[in-house]
Amino acid sequence: EVQLVESGGGLVQPGGSLRLSCAASGFMSDGFTFNNSWMSWVRQAPGKGLEWVSIINTDGGTTYYQDSVQGRFTISRDNAKSTLYLQLNSLEIEDTAMYYCLMGRADVMPATAYILRGQGTQVTVSS
Repeated sequence: EVQLVESGGGLVQPGGSLRLSCAASGFMSDGFTFNNSWMSWVRQAPGKGLEWVSIINTDGGTTYYQDSVQGRFTISRDNAKSTLYLQLNSLEIEDTAMYYCLMGRADVMPATAYILRGQGTQVTVSS
């Protein structure tokens, strides 16, 4: 069973930066592992549903972003370390949310199908 451990969240002022990490271990019963899986970052703001934020393919060469974070967030991965990253720059109050990493492409599945395997990491943007 895959385990995902998110970290790096915190309290930051508007305009600040954070770097989130997601450490993966284990493998799925169908053979999928971190290295051969697309990975996603999704978030859940207070009182709102889950939304995907960014997607990355298996070798890191293809990435997608929600319009709201395009140009401010950067997703990356280190397959040697089985770790996914999300660099958050120019943070806005609206970015306040619990952030989760997810195996697979969150942009092609409904939020109700998201399987959250970690505890998430809280990002709070406040002045």
